[in-house]
Amino acid sequence: MNITRNNVDALNAVVTVEVSKSDYAEKVEKVLADYRKNASIPGFRKGAVPMSLIQKQYGKAVLLDEVNKLLQENLNNYLVEEKLDILGNPLPKVTEDFNWDVEDYKFEFELGLAPEFKVDLAAKNSLVQYKIVADDKMLNDQVARIQKQYGKLIAKDVVEAGDDVSGIFANEEKGINNRTTLAIDAFADKKTQKAFIGKKVGDVVTLKTKGLFDDDHKLMDYLAVGHDDVHGLDIEVTFTIDEVIAHEPATLDQELFDKLFGPKVVTSVDELKAKIKEDAEKQFAQQADQKFLNDVTEFLIANTKFDLPAEFLKKWIQSAGENPLTAEEAEAEYTKSENGLRYQLIEGKIITENGLQITFDDLKAYTTELIKKQMAQFGQMNPTDEDVQGIVARVMSNQDEVRRLSEQVMNEKMLNLFKDKVKAKTKEVNYDEFIKAMYGELKH
Repeated sequence: MNITRNNVDALNAVVTVEVSKSDYAEKVEKVLADYRKNASIPGFRKGAVPMSLIQKQYGKAVLLDEVNKLLQENLNNYLVEEKLDILGNPLPKVTEDFNWDVEDYKFEFELGLAPEFKVDLAAKNSLVQYKIVADDKMLNDQVARIQKQYGKLIAKDVVEAGDDVSGIFANEEKGINNRTTLAIDAFADKKTQKAFIGKKVGDVVTLKTKGLFDDDHKLMDYLAVGHDDVHGLDIEVTFTIDEVIAHEPATLDQELFDKLFGPKVVTSVDELKAKIKEDAEKQFAQQADQKFLNDVTEFLIANTKFDLPAEFLKKWIQSAGENPLTAEEAEAEYTKSENGLRYQLIEGKIITENGLQITFDDLKAYTTELIKKQMAQFGQMNPTDEDVQGIVARVMSNQDEVRRLSEQVMNEKMLNLFKDKVKAKTKEVNYDEFIKAMYGELKH
Protein backbone atom coordinates (compact mmCIF):
# COMPACT_ATOMS: atom_id res chain seq x y z
CA MET A 1 0.00 0.00 0.00
CA ASN A 2 1.29 3.42 -0.95
CA ILE A 3 0.09 6.70 0.63
CA THR A 4 1.12 10.12 -0.69
CA ARG A 5 0.04 13.66 0.13
CA ASN A 6 -0.33 16.74 -2.05
CA ASN A 7 -0.61 20.00 -0.11
CA VAL A 8 -3.03 22.16 -2.10
CA ASP A 9 -2.28 25.13 0.16
CA ALA A 10 -1.52 25.77 3.84
CA LEU A 11 -5.03 24.68 4.88
CA ASN A 12 -5.97 21.97 2.39
CA ALA A 13 -4.40 18.72 1.25
CA VAL A 14 -5.31 15.65 -0.77
CA VAL A 15 -4.09 12.23 0.38
CA THR A 16 -3.93 9.46 -2.21
CA VAL A 17 -4.07 5.85 -1.02
CA GLU A 18 -3.08 3.16 -3.54
CA VAL A 19 -4.29 -0.36 -2.66
CA SER A 20 -2.95 -3.33 -4.56
CA LYS A 21 -4.33 -6.87 -4.68
CA SER A 22 -1.58 -8.13 -2.40
CA ASP A 23 -2.85 -5.78 0.37
CA TYR A 24 -6.32 -7.32 0.59
CA ALA A 25 -6.35 -10.69 -1.23
CA GLU A 26 -5.38 -12.86 1.77
CA LYS A 27 -7.98 -11.22 4.04
CA VAL A 28 -10.74 -11.57 1.42
CA GLU A 29 -9.88 -15.23 0.85
CA LYS A 30 -9.98 -15.95 4.60
CA VAL A 31 -13.40 -14.31 5.03
CA LEU A 32 -14.81 -16.15 2.02
CA ALA A 33 -13.39 -19.43 3.35
CA ASP A 34 -15.22 -18.82 6.65
CA TYR A 35 -18.41 -18.07 4.69
CA ARG A 36 -17.99 -21.36 2.83
CA LYS A 37 -17.68 -23.34 6.09
CA ASN A 38 -20.96 -21.97 7.39
CA ALA A 39 -22.91 -21.39 4.16
CA SER A 40 -26.26 -23.14 3.90
CA ILE A 41 -27.33 -23.32 0.25
CA PRO A 42 -29.97 -25.77 -1.03
CA GLY A 43 -28.46 -28.67 -3.01
CA PHE A 44 -25.10 -28.58 -1.19
CA ARG A 45 -23.88 -30.06 2.09
CA LYS A 46 -22.76 -27.56 4.72
CA GLY A 47 -19.09 -26.75 4.03
CA ALA A 48 -19.21 -28.28 0.55
CA VAL A 49 -20.50 -25.27 -1.38
CA PRO A 50 -18.21 -24.54 -4.35
CA MET A 51 -15.94 -21.56 -3.75
CA SER A 52 -16.97 -20.17 -7.16
CA LEU A 53 -20.55 -19.91 -5.89
CA ILE A 54 -19.46 -18.27 -2.63
CA GLN A 55 -17.32 -15.88 -4.64
CA LYS A 56 -20.21 -15.00 -6.93
CA GLN A 57 -22.66 -14.44 -4.07
CA TYR A 58 -20.46 -12.72 -1.48
CA GLY A 59 -17.19 -11.77 -3.19
CA LYS A 60 -17.96 -8.14 -4.10
CA ALA A 61 -19.42 -7.29 -0.66
CA VAL A 62 -16.46 -8.87 1.18
CA LEU A 63 -14.00 -7.10 -1.12
CA LEU A 64 -15.60 -3.70 -0.42
CA ASP A 65 -15.68 -4.36 3.32
CA GLU A 66 -12.06 -5.46 3.60
CA VAL A 67 -10.73 -2.65 1.38
CA ASN A 68 -12.65 -0.11 3.45
CA LYS A 69 -11.20 -1.54 6.68
CA LEU A 70 -7.70 -1.32 5.20
CA LEU A 71 -8.31 2.26 4.10
CA GLN A 72 -9.56 3.40 7.50
CA GLU A 73 -6.77 1.71 9.46
CA ASN A 74 -3.91 2.80 7.23
CA LEU A 75 -5.19 6.36 6.72
CA ASN A 76 -5.54 6.84 10.49
CA ASN A 77 -2.04 5.46 11.06
CA TYR A 78 -0.67 7.78 8.36
CA LEU A 79 -2.24 10.86 9.96
CA VAL A 80 -0.73 9.92 13.34
CA GLU A 81 2.72 9.11 11.94
CA GLU A 82 2.81 12.33 9.90
CA LYS A 83 1.54 14.30 12.92
CA LEU A 84 -1.07 16.00 10.78
CA ASP A 85 -3.37 18.29 12.76
CA ILE A 86 -6.60 18.05 10.82
CA LEU A 87 -10.05 19.59 11.27
CA GLY A 88 -13.10 17.39 10.95
CA ASN A 89 -12.46 14.03 9.24
CA PRO A 90 -10.94 13.09 5.88
CA LEU A 91 -13.52 13.39 3.08
CA PRO A 92 -13.37 10.79 0.30
CA LYS A 93 -13.39 12.34 -3.18
CA VAL A 94 -16.28 10.84 -5.08
CA THR A 95 -15.36 9.13 -8.38
CA GLU A 96 -18.44 8.54 -10.51
CA ASP A 97 -16.95 5.81 -12.71
CA PHE A 98 -14.99 3.94 -9.99
CA ASN A 99 -14.32 0.38 -11.17
CA TRP A 100 -14.28 -2.35 -8.52
CA ASP A 101 -13.60 -5.01 -11.16
CA VAL A 102 -9.92 -4.10 -11.45
CA GLU A 103 -7.46 -5.51 -8.92
CA ASP A 104 -5.60 -2.35 -7.88
CA TYR A 105 -7.39 0.74 -6.58
CA LYS A 106 -6.63 4.38 -6.00
CA PHE A 107 -8.57 6.47 -3.44
CA GLU A 108 -8.30 10.18 -2.75
CA PHE A 109 -9.25 11.99 0.47
CA GLU A 110 -9.53 15.72 1.10
CA LEU A 111 -8.06 17.02 4.36
CA GLY A 112 -8.73 20.30 6.14
CA LEU A 113 -5.55 21.30 7.99
CA ALA A 114 -5.48 23.26 11.25
CA PRO A 115 -3.94 26.72 10.74
CA GLU A 116 -0.67 27.91 12.20
CA PHE A 117 -1.08 30.96 14.47
CA LYS A 118 0.17 32.61 17.65
CA VAL A 119 -1.81 33.57 20.75
CA ASP A 120 -0.61 36.74 22.48
CA LEU A 121 -2.14 36.84 25.97
CA ALA A 122 -0.12 39.93 26.83
CA ALA A 123 -1.39 41.93 23.84
CA LYS A 124 -2.62 45.48 24.37
CA ASN A 125 -6.33 45.51 25.14
CA SER A 126 -9.14 47.49 26.72
CA LEU A 127 -10.32 44.67 28.98
CA VAL A 128 -11.49 45.37 32.52
CA GLN A 129 -11.27 43.02 35.47
CA TYR A 130 -14.03 44.08 37.85
CA LYS A 131 -13.85 43.93 41.62
CA ILE A 132 -17.41 44.18 42.94
CA VAL A 133 -17.84 45.62 46.43
CA ALA A 134 -20.92 45.46 48.61
CA ASP A 135 -21.36 49.19 49.36
CA ASP A 136 -23.15 50.77 52.32
CA LYS A 137 -26.41 51.13 50.39
CA MET A 138 -26.48 47.44 49.55
CA LEU A 139 -25.62 46.45 53.13
CA ASN A 140 -28.30 48.73 54.59
CA ASP A 141 -30.86 47.45 52.08
CA GLN A 142 -30.00 43.85 52.94
CA VAL A 143 -30.30 44.51 56.67
CA ALA A 144 -33.70 46.15 56.05
CA ARG A 145 -34.79 43.08 54.02
CA ILE A 146 -33.74 40.77 56.87
CA GLN A 147 -35.65 42.88 59.38
CA LYS A 148 -38.74 42.81 57.15
CA GLN A 149 -38.47 39.07 56.50
CA TYR A 150 -38.18 38.21 60.21
CA GLY A 151 -40.44 40.98 61.49
CA LYS A 152 -44.12 41.00 62.43
CA LEU A 153 -47.09 41.56 60.13
CA ILE A 154 -49.68 44.07 61.32
CA ALA A 155 -53.11 44.52 59.74
CA LYS A 156 -54.07 48.17 59.07
CA ASP A 157 -56.96 50.15 57.64
CA VAL A 158 -55.05 52.87 55.73
CA VAL A 159 -52.14 52.46 53.29
CA GLU A 160 -48.85 54.18 54.10
CA ALA A 161 -45.46 54.15 52.39
CA GLY A 162 -43.69 50.81 52.77
CA ASP A 163 -46.89 48.79 53.27
CA ASP A 164 -48.08 45.73 51.39
CA VAL A 165 -51.60 45.49 50.00
CA SER A 166 -53.71 42.42 49.28
CA GLY A 167 -56.55 42.64 46.84
CA ILE A 168 -58.02 41.72 43.48
CA PHE A 169 -56.80 42.87 40.05
CA ALA A 170 -59.74 42.86 37.64
CA ASN A 171 -60.66 43.60 34.03
CA GLU A 172 -63.93 42.07 32.89
CA GLU A 173 -63.22 42.33 29.15
CA LYS A 174 -59.91 40.43 29.44
CA GLY A 175 -61.30 38.01 32.04
CA ILE A 176 -58.81 39.16 34.67
CA ASN A 177 -59.81 38.47 38.28
CA ASN A 178 -56.79 37.60 40.39
CA ARG A 179 -56.16 37.99 44.11
CA THR A 180 -52.60 38.85 45.01
CA THR A 181 -50.39 40.55 47.59
CA LEU A 182 -47.66 43.00 46.70
CA ALA A 183 -45.60 45.82 48.18
CA ILE A 184 -46.71 49.20 46.86
CA ASP A 185 -43.07 49.98 46.03
CA ALA A 186 -43.25 47.06 43.53
CA PHE A 187 -44.91 49.48 41.11
CA ALA A 188 -42.39 50.98 38.71
CA ASP A 189 -43.88 54.49 38.73
CA LYS A 190 -43.72 56.69 41.86
CA LYS A 191 -47.01 58.28 40.81
CA THR A 192 -48.70 54.87 40.93
CA GLN A 193 -47.21 54.19 44.36
CA LYS A 194 -48.57 57.52 45.63
CA ALA A 195 -52.02 56.64 44.29
CA PHE A 196 -52.26 53.99 47.02
CA ILE A 197 -51.14 56.22 49.91
CA GLY A 198 -54.13 57.04 52.12
CA LYS A 199 -56.39 54.45 50.54
CA LYS A 200 -58.46 52.20 52.83
CA VAL A 201 -59.65 48.62 52.84
CA GLY A 202 -62.47 48.41 50.30
CA ASP A 203 -61.16 51.25 48.11
CA VAL A 204 -60.67 50.67 44.37
CA VAL A 205 -57.61 52.01 42.49
CA THR A 206 -57.65 52.16 38.67
CA LEU A 207 -54.30 51.47 37.00
CA LYS A 208 -52.79 51.30 33.51
CA THR A 209 -50.91 48.05 32.85
CA LYS A 210 -48.39 49.67 30.47
CA GLY A 211 -45.19 50.25 32.47
CA LEU A 212 -46.91 49.18 35.70
CA PHE A 213 -43.89 47.09 36.73
CA ASP A 214 -40.21 47.23 35.81
CA ASP A 215 -40.65 43.95 33.90
CA ASP A 216 -43.80 43.07 31.93
CA HIS A 217 -43.37 39.42 32.93
CA LYS A 218 -44.49 40.35 36.47
CA LEU A 219 -47.98 40.87 35.02
CA MET A 220 -48.10 37.08 34.62
CA ASP A 221 -47.96 36.63 38.40
CA TYR A 222 -49.93 39.65 39.59
CA LEU A 223 -52.70 39.60 36.96
CA ALA A 224 -52.58 35.87 36.04
CA VAL A 225 -52.10 36.81 32.36
CA GLY A 226 -50.49 34.40 29.86
CA HIS A 227 -46.94 34.95 28.61
CA ASP A 228 -48.04 35.75 25.06
CA ASP A 229 -50.34 38.52 26.31
CA VAL A 230 -48.08 40.42 28.73
CA HIS A 231 -45.69 42.12 26.28
CA GLY A 232 -46.96 45.61 25.57
CA LEU A 233 -50.25 44.97 27.39
CA ASP A 234 -51.98 48.36 27.58
CA ILE A 235 -55.32 48.15 29.36
CA GLU A 236 -56.96 49.55 32.50
CA VAL A 237 -57.33 47.28 35.52
CA THR A 238 -58.89 47.90 38.91
CA PHE A 239 -57.34 46.88 42.20
CA THR A 240 -59.80 46.43 45.07
CA ILE A 241 -57.99 46.56 48.41
CA ASP A 242 -59.07 43.88 50.91
CA GLU A 243 -56.14 44.07 53.30
CA VAL A 244 -53.38 46.48 54.26
CA ILE A 245 -50.31 44.95 55.86
CA ALA A 246 -47.51 46.78 57.62
CA HIS A 247 -44.21 45.18 58.55
CA GLU A 248 -42.85 45.78 62.02
CA PRO A 249 -39.10 45.29 61.52
CA ALA A 250 -37.40 42.59 63.57
CA THR A 251 -35.11 43.86 66.30
CA LEU A 252 -31.45 43.47 65.48
CA ASP A 253 -30.59 41.48 68.60
CA GLN A 254 -28.67 38.34 69.51
CA GLU A 255 -31.76 36.13 69.07
CA LEU A 256 -32.04 37.21 65.42
CA PHE A 257 -28.27 36.91 64.81
CA ASP A 258 -28.28 33.36 66.21
CA LYS A 259 -31.29 32.44 64.07
CA LEU A 260 -29.49 33.66 60.96
CA PHE A 261 -25.96 32.35 61.51
CA GLY A 262 -25.90 30.05 64.54
CA PRO A 263 -24.99 30.74 68.19
CA LYS A 264 -22.57 33.65 68.72
CA VAL A 265 -21.24 33.67 65.14
CA VAL A 266 -22.43 37.29 64.84
CA THR A 267 -22.84 39.46 67.95
CA SER A 268 -23.44 43.02 66.63
CA VAL A 269 -24.90 44.99 63.73
CA ASP A 270 -21.39 45.79 62.52
CA GLU A 271 -20.54 42.08 62.50
CA LEU A 272 -23.85 41.37 60.72
CA LYS A 273 -22.94 43.82 57.96
CA ALA A 274 -19.41 42.40 57.78
CA LYS A 275 -20.84 38.88 57.38
CA ILE A 276 -23.30 40.03 54.70
CA LYS A 277 -20.46 41.85 52.92
CA GLU A 278 -18.18 38.80 53.04
CA ASP A 279 -20.84 36.41 51.70
CA ALA A 280 -22.04 38.85 49.03
CA GLU A 281 -18.56 39.63 47.74
CA LYS A 282 -17.74 35.92 47.43
CA GLN A 283 -20.73 35.56 45.11
CA PHE A 284 -19.84 38.77 43.31
CA ALA A 285 -16.29 37.52 42.73
CA GLN A 286 -17.66 34.47 40.89
CA GLN A 287 -19.80 36.68 38.66
CA ALA A 288 -16.88 39.05 37.98
CA ASP A 289 -14.61 36.08 37.16
CA GLN A 290 -17.15 34.68 34.72
CA LYS A 291 -17.45 38.05 32.96
CA PHE A 292 -13.66 38.35 32.76
CA LEU A 293 -13.39 34.83 31.32
CA ASN A 294 -16.08 35.66 28.73
CA ASP A 295 -14.49 39.00 27.86
CA VAL A 296 -11.02 37.49 27.37
CA THR A 297 -12.53 34.72 25.25
CA GLU A 298 -14.25 37.26 22.99
CA PHE A 299 -11.08 39.35 22.81
CA LEU A 300 -8.97 36.35 21.76
CA ILE A 301 -11.47 35.28 19.09
CA ALA A 302 -11.57 38.82 17.66
CA ASN A 303 -7.82 39.47 17.81
CA THR A 304 -6.19 36.10 17.06
CA LYS A 305 -6.14 36.17 13.27
CA PHE A 306 -5.99 33.02 11.17
CA ASP A 307 -7.77 31.50 8.21
CA LEU A 308 -9.76 28.29 8.27
CA PRO A 309 -10.35 25.76 5.46
CA ALA A 310 -13.90 27.08 5.22
CA GLU A 311 -14.99 25.32 2.04
CA PHE A 312 -13.71 21.97 3.29
CA LEU A 313 -15.45 22.42 6.64
CA LYS A 314 -18.76 23.27 4.99
CA LYS A 315 -18.51 20.10 2.89
CA TRP A 316 -17.64 18.10 6.00
CA ILE A 317 -20.60 19.58 7.93
CA GLN A 318 -22.91 18.46 5.11
CA SER A 319 -22.06 14.80 5.72
CA ALA A 320 -20.99 14.73 9.40
CA GLY A 321 -24.42 14.39 11.03
CA GLU A 322 -26.97 11.58 11.00
CA ASN A 323 -28.90 13.31 8.23
CA PRO A 324 -27.10 14.96 5.29
CA LEU A 325 -27.50 18.75 5.03
CA THR A 326 -27.97 20.87 1.96
CA ALA A 327 -25.19 23.30 0.98
CA GLU A 328 -27.32 26.18 2.31
CA GLU A 329 -27.92 24.41 5.66
CA ALA A 330 -24.20 23.62 5.98
CA GLU A 331 -23.33 27.27 5.23
CA ALA A 332 -25.69 28.42 8.00
CA GLU A 333 -24.32 25.84 10.44
CA TYR A 334 -20.73 26.86 9.67
CA THR A 335 -21.53 30.54 10.24
CA LYS A 336 -23.14 29.67 13.57
CA SER A 337 -20.29 27.49 14.80
CA GLU A 338 -17.24 29.30 13.35
CA ASN A 339 -16.41 31.31 16.47
CA GLY A 340 -16.76 28.21 18.62
CA LEU A 341 -14.31 26.35 16.38
CA ARG A 342 -11.89 29.28 16.44
CA TYR A 343 -11.93 29.33 20.23
CA GLN A 344 -11.42 25.56 20.43
CA LEU A 345 -8.22 25.98 18.38
CA ILE A 346 -7.11 28.99 20.45
CA GLU A 347 -7.87 27.22 23.73
CA GLY A 348 -6.02 24.09 22.58
CA LYS A 349 -2.91 26.12 21.76
CA ILE A 350 -3.07 27.96 25.11
CA ILE A 351 -3.41 24.64 26.97
CA THR A 352 -0.46 23.12 25.08
CA GLU A 353 1.84 26.15 25.30
CA ASN A 354 1.20 26.65 29.02
CA GLY A 355 1.23 23.00 30.04
CA LEU A 356 -2.29 23.09 31.49
CA GLN A 357 -3.28 19.59 32.51
CA ILE A 358 -6.00 18.10 34.66
CA THR A 359 -4.71 15.43 37.04
CA PHE A 360 -6.83 12.96 38.99
CA ASP A 361 -5.87 14.83 42.18
CA ASP A 362 -7.07 18.13 40.65
CA LEU A 363 -10.42 16.59 39.78
CA LYS A 364 -10.82 14.89 43.15
CA ALA A 365 -9.95 18.06 45.11
CA TYR A 366 -12.35 20.18 43.05
CA THR A 367 -15.18 17.64 43.43
CA THR A 368 -14.54 17.38 47.19
CA GLU A 369 -14.87 21.14 47.67
CA LEU A 370 -18.00 21.20 45.51
CA ILE A 371 -19.64 18.44 47.58
CA LYS A 372 -18.76 20.21 50.86
CA LYS A 373 -20.33 23.45 49.64
CA GLN A 374 -23.48 21.63 48.54
CA MET A 375 -23.73 19.83 51.89
CA ALA A 376 -23.28 23.14 53.74
CA GLN A 377 -26.22 24.58 51.81
CA PHE A 378 -28.36 21.83 53.35
CA GLY A 379 -27.09 22.51 56.87
CA GLN A 380 -24.37 19.83 57.00
CA MET A 381 -21.56 22.11 58.12
CA ASN A 382 -19.12 19.47 59.41
CA PRO A 383 -19.56 16.24 57.44
CA THR A 384 -17.12 13.40 58.05
CA ASP A 385 -14.36 12.85 55.51
CA GLU A 386 -15.74 9.33 54.98
CA ASP A 387 -19.18 10.69 54.02
CA VAL A 388 -17.70 13.28 51.65
CA GLN A 389 -15.34 10.86 49.94
CA GLY A 390 -18.15 8.33 49.53
CA ILE A 391 -20.16 10.90 47.56
CA VAL A 392 -17.05 11.97 45.62
CA ALA A 393 -16.40 8.35 44.59
CA ARG A 394 -19.98 7.96 43.34
CA VAL A 395 -19.82 11.23 41.37
CA MET A 396 -16.48 10.33 39.79
CA SER A 397 -17.77 6.93 38.70
CA ASN A 398 -20.15 8.72 36.32
CA GLN A 399 -18.36 9.54 33.06
CA ASP A 400 -20.76 12.35 32.14
CA GLU A 401 -20.15 14.00 35.53
CA VAL A 402 -16.38 13.58 35.18
CA ARG A 403 -16.50 15.24 31.77
CA ARG A 404 -18.59 18.15 33.12
CA LEU A 405 -16.36 18.60 36.17
CA SER A 406 -13.22 18.40 34.01
CA GLU A 407 -14.52 21.31 31.92
CA GLN A 408 -15.07 23.32 35.11
CA VAL A 409 -11.57 22.56 36.37
CA MET A 410 -10.04 23.56 33.03
CA ASN A 411 -12.11 26.79 33.04
CA GLU A 412 -10.67 27.56 36.46
CA LYS A 413 -7.12 26.92 35.23
CA MET A 414 -7.74 29.12 32.17
CA LEU A 415 -9.18 31.88 34.35
CA ASN A 416 -6.14 31.84 36.64
CA LEU A 417 -3.83 31.93 33.60
CA PHE A 418 -5.75 34.89 32.13
CA LYS A 419 -5.58 36.75 35.45
CA ASP A 420 -1.83 36.22 35.49
CA LYS A 421 -0.98 36.99 31.86
CA VAL A 422 -3.70 39.21 30.38
CA LYS A 423 -2.92 42.86 31.04
CA ALA A 424 -6.39 44.09 31.96
CA LYS A 425 -7.33 47.20 33.91
CA THR A 426 -8.77 46.59 37.39
CA LYS A 427 -11.91 48.56 38.27
CA GLU A 428 -13.76 48.61 41.58
CA VAL A 429 -17.54 48.96 41.23
CA ASN A 430 -20.69 48.33 43.22
CA TYR A 431 -23.13 45.69 42.05
CA ASP A 432 -25.43 48.08 40.19
CA GLU A 433 -22.46 49.46 38.26
CA PHE A 434 -21.34 45.92 37.45
CA ILE A 435 -24.78 45.04 36.02
CA LYS A 436 -24.60 48.16 33.83
CA ALA A 437 -21.15 47.05 32.65
CA MET A 438 -22.55 43.59 31.83
CA TYR A 439 -25.02 45.20 29.45
CA GLY A 440 -22.60 47.77 28.04
CA GLU A 441 -24.08 50.77 29.84
CA LEU A 442 -21.05 51.61 32.01
CA LYS A 443 -18.06 53.40 30.54
CA HIS A 444 -14.66 52.01 31.42
